[in-house]
Amino acid sequence: PEPVKEYLKHQKTLKAPADYIVFKRWDCLEEGEKPQVIIFFASPDVLSGLFTLASFDEPKPYGVIAPFCAGCGSIVDVPYRETKSERPRAVLGMFDVSARPYVPAGVLTFAIPWPKFVRMVDNMEESFLITKSWNKVRNRIKRNPQ
Repeated sequence: PEPVKEYLKHQKTLKAPADYIVFKRWDCLEEGEKPQVIIFFASPDVLSGLFTLASFDEPKPYGVIAPFCAGCGSIVDVPYRETKSERPRAVLGMFDVSARPYVPAGVLTFAIPWPKFVRMVDNMEESFLITKSWNKVRNRIKRNPQ
């Protein structure tokens, strides 16, 4: 349909940087490996923490974006492109209705470009993560794991 053609006119083709993309669980990374993007499949409570931490050191309220795209675009294409920006943003995703059947209900993705992830980790000890409010949410997460 016409709206799709119009949408695609504004999309840039991404030249893959390699022949393959490798997805690894965090606990399978080897020392010294630096992933390009960290992807969380998370519940709303976990997302609230990730969202807040991703926005913690941002001068503007746009440290996280939720672009209209395919499910794979929200965990690969858009976050990879963000790694190249001066101030990379995290990507909230997996809203694509064709991708939703493949993830649990109540779960979305939060993809973080590596440079932003490093900043988030550096900010943890000074952030909301040390507050009583977050402790209440954290306890709820423990009681209701996904």
